[in-house]
Amino acid sequence: MIDANDAATAKKRRILILDDEPIVVKRLKPAFQKAGYDVETFTESEAALARFAEAPADIVITDLKMDGLDGMGFLEKVKAVSPTVGCIVITGFATLETAKESFHKGAFDFVAKPFKLADILDVVRRLETTLPGAHHAG
Repeated sequence: MIDANDAATAKKRRILILDDEPIVVKRLKPAFQKAGYDVETFTESEAALARFAEAPADIVITDLKMDGLDGMGFLEKVKAVSPTVGCIVITGFATLETAKESFHKGAFDFVAKPFKLADILDVVRRLETTLPGAHHAG
């Protein structure tokens, strides 16, 4: 259960979700909105990058394999715009090599598809505790 303070904190957090599979963003958007986040979704990396440049999100969830600019390239570019952005890479092609590369480029976590909504929400909540302005329970 989310208490009022958590919900108020979450509402301030903006999440940008990028995945070239429309079903993935359709599934994630309502789950994060229900959890109190401001969510924008994209299926094309160039459109997502343009939006991020004008209004950086606090958290980015990006697919790895996409046409055009892939998840690694997208990760590098958003980190260049906003070094404090929290990034999570999701992929159906998880390998140790791609996981290592993701972490090297600044990803907070690497999540293999298919994943449960509860698992990705948990990863985002853990990521939130590392962001600037995070409230640490204690």
